[in-house]
Amino acid sequence: MAKTTSTDADTTTLPIEARLEEIREALDERSRAMLVAEPGAGKTTRVPLALLDAEWCRGQRLLLLEPRRVAARLAAARMADTLSEPVGQTVGVRMRGESRVSDRTRLEVITQGVLTRMLQDDPLLEGIAGIIFDEFHERSLEADLGLALALDAQTVRDDLRLLVMSATLDVETLAAALGSETPVIDCPGRQHPVATRYRPPGSRVEAERHQAAVVEEALASDGGDILVILPGVGEIRRLGRRLAECLPSSVVLHELHGRMPLAAQRQALVPDAEGRRRVVLATAIAESSVTVDGVRQVIDAGCERLPVHQVRTGLTRLETRRVNRASADQRRGRAGRQAPGVCYRLWSEEQPLMPNREPEIRQSDLTPLAFELARWGITAPHDLTWVTPPAPAALAAGRDALLRLGVLDSEHRLTRFGNACTRWPVHPRMAVMLERAGQCQARALACGLVALLEGGDTDDERDLAEALQRRFASPKEHRRWLRDAERLATIAGVRLEMPDTAPLGELLALAWPERIAQRVAVGRFRLASGGQGRLPETHPLAHAALLVAVELDGEQGGGRIYRAAELSVAGFEALYPETRQWRDHLEWSDARGELVGERRRGLGAVVLERAPLHDKPPEAVRRALLEALARRGKLPFGDEVEQLRGRVALLRRHLGDAWPDWSDGALLATLDIWLGPYLDDIKRLDELERLPFERILLDRLDWSLRTRLDELAPGRLEVPSGSRIRLDYRGETPVLAVKLQEVFGWQQAPRLVEGRVAPRLHLLSPARRPLQVTEDLASFWVNAYPEVRKEMRGRYPKHPWPEDPLTSPATARTKRRG
Repeated sequence: MAKTTSTDADTTTLPIEARLEEIREALDERSRAMLVAEPGAGKTTRVPLALLDAEWCRGQRLLLLEPRRVAARLAAARMADTLSEPVGQTVGVRMRGESRVSDRTRLEVITQGVLTRMLQDDPLLEGIAGIIFDEFHERSLEADLGLALALDAQTVRDDLRLLVMSATLDVETLAAALGSETPVIDCPGRQHPVATRYRPPGSRVEAERHQAAVVEEALASDGGDILVILPGVGEIRRLGRRLAECLPSSVVLHELHGRMPLAAQRQALVPDAEGRRRVVLATAIAESSVTVDGVRQVIDAGCERLPVHQVRTGLTRLETRRVNRASADQRRGRAGRQAPGVCYRLWSEEQPLMPNREPEIRQSDLTPLAFELARWGITAPHDLTWVTPPAPAALAAGRDALLRLGVLDSEHRLTRFGNACTRWPVHPRMAVMLERAGQCQARALACGLVALLEGGDTDDERDLAEALQRRFASPKEHRRWLRDAERLATIAGVRLEMPDTAPLGELLALAWPERIAQRVAVGRFRLASGGQGRLPETHPLAHAALLVAVELDGEQGGGRIYRAAELSVAGFEALYPETRQWRDHLEWSDARGELVGERRRGLGAVVLERAPLHDKPPEAVRRALLEALARRGKLPFGDEVEQLRGRVALLRRHLGDAWPDWSDGALLATLDIWLGPYLDDIKRLDELERLPFERILLDRLDWSLRTRLDELAPGRLEVPSGSRIRLDYRGETPVLAVKLQEVFGWQQAPRLVEGRVAPRLHLLSPARRPLQVTEDLASFWVNAYPEVRKEMRGRYPKHPWPEDPLTSPATARTKRRG
C-alpha cells in the first residue's frame, strides 16, 4: 500500500525538532517571532502542535494560515494523523465553503481569506491565542492584509502571539514591520543533494516539444518520479496531450492544480499503487508546503503566471513572468526532499533572476483591500503597520470603484448599503450584485453566477448562460459550485432552482458598470470607462448593441473580451436611471480643430442617444478647454514665461515653499484656479497663445515676493562694460552668456539669491562662440585665460586681449583706432 502523503517530511528526526524549545521560549517572552526554516525542516506540521502546550495557549485555539486550499487540507490531515484522530477534533480545517471543526478543536488550519473575515467579525479574536503565518514569502494580498490587521489587534490584545514563517523570508523587510527586537529562529532543512542541469530551449523550438524532450531525458537518465512545474493549467494540458502520445505504459501521467477535485489532488501526491513511474504536471501549487512523495526529479519551466492590475484601465491582465530566485530555489528543493535528486531548469545558467517575488499588494486590484479597510474603520492606510504599504494610486482606484457602486462614501467609510454588503463572503463587486439582485428578480441566478465566477474553474466555458444552465441542471456533477451556490442561497433566503438566465447581463452590470460596452463596429466595443474591447467577428455577441464584458485583458489599444453577456437597453436604463438624463458634453476635436458640443444620454462613454448642442454654455466651454489643455500636457508658454518660471523655481529650491510651484505638473493640475478666469473670450486652443501668461503668473505672486523677485533673481545683470546682459534661468543653474572683453576687471560675478547661487558664465568670443564655461572666474583668469589669449589674439586682432585682464577696462567695442 502507498505511504500516506504528508505536507512535510516524516516527523522522525525532523530538523525542526531541535528548534521547538527555542520557538516556544521566544513566544513565551515576546508576542512576535519569525521562523526561517528550510524546505524539509518540518515546520508546517510540527511547530503548531508543539505550541498547543504553551502556557499562553492553554484553553485557547491556534490558527495556522496556509496560502492554498490544498496545502491547508493536507497539513490538517497530516497533523490529525499524527494525533491518531480524524480532522475536526484537535485539528480542524476551515476555508471558504468548507469547515471541519468542533468544540474540541484547538488548532484550526485556515486559508488566508478566512483570517480576514474572522478579524472583521471579532477584532479581538476572543479565544484565539496566536496566529501562525505559513509560507509568508508568497506575499499574497490577503496575507499582507491579515498581518496588518493582526498587528493592529495586538495593540489591544497584547497577549495575542504572531509567528511568521517560511523557508525564504525577507527578514529585514519583515523586521521593519514586526519590530527590530523580534526574535528570528533559523532552522536548516533535511535536504538531500540536488544536481542542477540547465536545458534552455532553442530559439525556434515549441515550448511543449522542448519540455517533452526534457521529460524523456529525465526518464532515461535518472530514477524516481518526475515533477514538472508549469505556469498554468493551459500549459499543463498542452504538455499532457503531447506526453500522452509518447510515454510508455510503464509511466503514468498526473495533473496537479487547484481546480482539481480533492480526491484527484491526493492521487497525484502519492506514489502509484502499481509501482509505475509518475510524471506529475503541476502549477506553482507544488512549489512549497506540499511534498509529492516519490519525486526525485524536478523540471522547472522557470515561469509563473500572475494577475497584474492596471490602474489606468481598471483591468487585470494575466502576465507570464520569469520566476524569482526564491521560488526557483523552492522548486529545486522539491527534488531533494526524500533522497538525492536532479533539477532540470529550462533556462540558461546566465539568465538573471529577481531575488524575491513582488508583493501582490503592489500589483493587484485593491478594491477588496479598500473594502476591508473601510470595514476595519481605517480611512488612512498609514494608520496600520504594513510589510509593504498599498500603492496610493491603486488604492485610490479601488476606493473610486466602491464609491461608484455606492459601497463607500466620499470619506472612504462604508455607506448603509456597504454595511449590508458585508454579509456576503465574496469580492465586494459580487456582494453588490447579490445585494441588488432583487431589482432583477434574479436572486437564485445571482447565487449561481457568483459561485461560478469565484470558483475559477470555467476556462473552457466562455458562454456563461450555458455554463450556468449545465450546473443548475446537474448540480451534483459540479460539487464545488453547488456547495458555494447553496451557501450563498442560504444567506439570500432563496431556493437554488433552475432560473431564467435572461437577467444575466443586468446582474453583471450591477457589479461592473464601467464594463458595460457599446458596439462601435462588428466585434468592436467601447467600454463605459472609455477603454476598448474586442470579440471575433464570428462570436455570437459580436453584433450585440450592448454587452457587459465581465472578463477581458488589459491589452493596449483594446482588450480581448473572454466572457460577456448581452444587456438590453431597457435593462440598462432600469438599473441606471441617470442614463435617461440629457447632459451637455463638449470636447476638443483634433480633427476639426475646435470644441465640439452635443447633448448625450448614457453612462460614461456609452452613449444611447445624441442631439446637437446649439448653445454652448460658457462654463461648459471653459471646462472643456481646460480638460483639452490638461490632456495635451503642454502649456503654450513663450520664452519670457519660461524665464520667469525658471527664476521662481530657483528661489523655491533655495528659499523654500513660500515661492510657488510653477512646474508643468503643478500648473496643469490647477488650471481651473489660475487660468480659468481668463478664458471668457477663448473658443479654441490656439487662441490661448495670445493670453498674457507672464502677467497672469506675476499677478499670482504675493506682493512681498514680487517686490523681491528682481533683487533675488534679476532678469539681467550689469557687467563691467556697462551692458545689462540677460540671464538664462531655464536650467538648474542660471547662465550668463557674455563676451569675454565685457567682464575684464571682474574677480567674480555677483551671486544671486542672497549670495547662495553663483551664475554659470559662458564666456564668448567676439563671434559669440563659447570660449569657456565656468563658475569660478578668478580661477579662469589665472589658469585658462593665458591660453585663450594666445589663441584668440591672432584670430581677433581688433579686439583687446590684455596680459592683465583684471586691470584693463572692460568694453563691448573693438580697439580704438590710433
